[in-house]
Amino acid sequence: MKIAFMFPGQGSQSLGMGAELFERFPDLVAEADAVLGYSIRELCLVDPDEKLQRTDFTQPALYVVDSLSYLAKVEDEKIRPDFVIGHSLGEYVALHAAGAFDFAVGLKLVQKRGALMNAATGGGMAAILGMTGDAVLSALTELGAESIDVANFNAPGQTVISGPKADIEAFAPQLKEKGARRVVILPVSGAFHSRYMKPAAKEFEGFLAGFGFNRLNIPCIANCSAQPYTDDSIGSNLVRQIYSSVRWVETVKSLLDRGVEALIEIGPGTVLSGLARQIEKEHPASGGFATVDCMDGSHFHQRISSP
Repeated sequence: MKIAFMFPGQGSQSLGMGAELFERFPDLVAEADAVLGYSIRELCLVDPDEKLQRTDFTQPALYVVDSLSYLAKVEDEKIRPDFVIGHSLGEYVALHAAGAFDFAVGLKLVQKRGALMNAATGGGMAAILGMTGDAVLSALTELGAESIDVANFNAPGQTVISGPKADIEAFAPQLKEKGARRVVILPVSGAFHSRYMKPAAKEFEGFLAGFGFNRLNIPCIANCSAQPYTDDSIGSNLVRQIYSSVRWVETVKSLLDRGVEALIEIGPGTVLSGLARQIEKEHPASGGFATVDCMDGSHFHQRISSP
């Protein structure tokens, strides 16, 4: 049976995540603290300064918890995935699992990415529920909302749009008149995964120039193209990912087309497991997934997966 591991991104964080992992991997926790300059355990378990929901702190926290969850899964069950994928920030964990870089290097990249994204203000995002991505694109064109991009194609019935804050607040509610079941303005300060992130991506490209990447030992599907990474596209894809749409629907469908029969979500929450179920129902030509699992075996509850 072919299996794929998938790693969640921003939106899956919660206070208390990683408690058992911090005790299990003290050396890596100490390494994370040295890179970040603060206690990752305190941030995730106590959050005394209420920073866990801030992009520049959320992203390193999720990278650490996702990565430690992956190590625990491999150690406990002695399994190796045939593919790895990650949603936005989660793609860094997927690349770490695939051998592109070590734990500390990945954390340094994520810390810089989170800081740049947090500094991008004036933007907004909204989740459009009950419409396909193509329908959302058509509706935006009909409304003349040329300033708005689609940030995430999460599932057949969940699409996230991104753009200037005022435009999101003006146009997003109008999508209900075009067929959306629900419109949710997301609590973010930037227009993530849109053309407005290109200045941040340019700065990140300069930062990446100081790093080298290893050959991948597990195929990883890129958010920005829904195609497998190549060894020479790691840096360029990570730059593109900041301002490109997260093509999650295409990514999961590509795994089905490649014969993947089981998806295992590694990290806090079960957001991606629920999205995968929705995507599989709309792609019946392949065999479908025999199982869609998650790290803790809990049941799916819908949340919005964003940056």
